[in-house]
Amino acid sequence: MGLRKTIAKLAFGLPQWSIEMVKPYRLVARRGVDGIYRGITHSFLLGVLLAGNVLAESPKPTLHTMKFEDFALELPTGLNLEDFYLPADNPINKDKVALGRSLFFDSLLSSNNSVSCATCHSPQAAFSDSRQVSLGVESRAGDRNAPTIINRAFSREQFWDGAANSLEEQAKVPLINPKEMAMPSHELLVKKVGDIRGYKSWFKRIFARDVNIDDLAKAIAAFERTVVSGNARFDRYKNGNQHALNEAEKRGLALFEGKARCSQCHNGPNFTDEKYHNIGVGWDATLVDLGRYKVTRKEQDIGAFKTPTLREIAGTAPYMHNGTFATLEETVTFYNMGGIANPFLDVEMKRPNLTLEQMLEYYEKKNDPKTPAPETGLVKLELTKQEQADLVAFLKALSGQGWQDITSPDSFPE
Repeated sequence: MGLRKTIAKLAFGLPQWSIEMVKPYRLVARRGVDGIYRGITHSFLLGVLLAGNVLAESPKPTLHTMKFEDFALELPTGLNLEDFYLPADNPINKDKVALGRSLFFDSLLSSNNSVSCATCHSPQAAFSDSRQVSLGVESRAGDRNAPTIINRAFSREQFWDGAANSLEEQAKVPLINPKEMAMPSHELLVKKVGDIRGYKSWFKRIFARDVNIDDLAKAIAAFERTVVSGNARFDRYKNGNQHALNEAEKRGLALFEGKARCSQCHNGPNFTDEKYHNIGVGWDATLVDLGRYKVTRKEQDIGAFKTPTLREIAGTAPYMHNGTFATLEETVTFYNMGGIANPFLDVEMKRPNLTLEQMLEYYEKKNDPKTPAPETGLVKLELTKQEQADLVAFLKALSGQGWQDITSPDSFPE
């Protein structure tokens, strides 16, 4: 049985709410004569190599104020106004944001009134969860670590595997996931919320119609788009304040953009390329989470997960899609060791310690049997203990401002 059929048989036989997990030894990728696994193109590899020092080359951070109908959202220094994604059918206004905030923190939205969105995306944990995986209704354990919702307005695709194409779509999923809020259906949730007089009138005032699942999701998404972080010490340093970072943090920034190669994926104002990568996390376990493959069914997406933002990274432990690393130090150590080998390891993780010129020369001669494939020159990052400490110090300088005053309402509609 071929790889695609093997995985399809495993995948489609799983319950609706299961994360696809398969045994690593059952996954095999075929490699071409050039040493590149099928699904990874030369042009993509060279694009990665040409990316360069993306943080240093980007414009200086600027403060923006987004003005809506009756609402103004201040984007802290460092965030890019042009990257803020707002669907045309969900304009922001003050009352809608307030409704979304109430819904976000209200445990009424769960089957037994015990779990809210904020249970897994807590302000006390920078709108993430300090547990390895979140606990839903009746303490049912989830499948993946809960990512922060901070700065999710700067992305269209949501979830670790990008299964939702917008925050509006994302907001609907946990409501009926039996491992999370466990409502039997969206219809029953709509009735439950609509039976609350305060919510019924609130929806009528904003949307001019009765409660429905689309408007409920729009309200939550409108609130989530206001949860932002910027004006970190890194942003102030980049804006010209040479004293904003200490010497260890400056060394860490140089490593981030250079030897440690972090900026190859963690780039741009939000420190993420918004793409999906297999870095080997979980491939030493009995079962492997197939990640992005579950959405695309593309072989190159097996085990790939979305690059998370690094803003507020110091407050969103544990790390990775499965919450496997408790500290930033553990995370850096993992990268320093080169990840975990598997047939679908991301091309950037496999990139040899060659210069761009050497890589271009290789591709010019790749049909020459005497030219060894780049993979034969693989090396670890080889960061020293001091360099690893400096890198962690820099990451902690990405903690910023903009979300700290967001709290639960004092009361909820009755």
